[in-house]
Amino acid sequence: MSKKKPIVIGIAGGTGSGKTSIAAKIMNTFKNESVLLIQQDAYYRDQSDLTFEKRLETNYDHPHAFDNDLLMKQITKLRNYEAIEMPVYDYALHTRSDKTIHVAPQEVIILEGILVLEDESLRNLMDIKIFVDTDADIRILRRTIRDIEERGRTIESVVEQYLTAVRPMHNQFVEPSKRYADVIIPEGGKNRVAIDLVATKIEMILEENNQ
Repeated sequence: MSKKKPIVIGIAGGTGSGKTSIAAKIMNTFKNESVLLIQQDAYYRDQSDLTFEKRLETNYDHPHAFDNDLLMKQITKLRNYEAIEMPVYDYALHTRSDKTIHVAPQEVIILEGILVLEDESLRNLMDIKIFVDTDADIRILRRTIRDIEERGRTIESVVEQYLTAVRPMHNQFVEPSKRYADVIIPEGGKNRVAIDLVATKIEMILEENNQ
C-alpha cells in the first residue's frame, strides 16, 4: 500500500497574535511524533542584489516580501517525502543567509506565518487552515517587546514601522485572509481548548497514516 501524503496545516494571523505560540505548543505535544514546523519568515526574498540602504526599505509585511515560489516548491517536496534545504534569513543584513537547514520530511507539516493563507496556490497545498485572531492592542504590545528584546530595535522604530507598514498591511492582506480559514482561534496561545482540539485532529491523522 502506497504511503499517504503528509498533512499540511497552515497557521496564519497578525503579528503578535500568538500563532507561533500555538505552533510551538502543538510541536511540544507531538515532540516524539512525525511533525515538523516550517516558518514563513525563513522565506523572505533574497536581497543580496540590492544595496544595504535599499534593503532597509523592504516592507516585510507585504506579500511581495516572501519567496512563495520557493516555499511552495519545498512544501511540495516534503509532501513527496523528499528532504529540503530550508533557507535562513539574516535580519541584521536584511537578506538571505548563505546557510541552510536540512529538513527531513514528516507526516504532519505545520506552516506558520502572517500571510500563509493570503496566497491561493499556497492554500491549495494545505489540508487544514487556521487563523489566530487576537486584538490589535495585544498584538502591538507583543511585537514591541519582541522587536526590542530579540532584534535590538528602538521603541520609536517599532511604532513607526507599525503605523506605516504593519497595520496597513494587516488590514489589507492579513485580516482578509481570515475568510479562508477552516478554524479561527481567538486569544492565541492562551486558548487551551482550541489547541487541544487541533492536537486531537493531528493525533487522528497520525493514527490513520500508521494503519
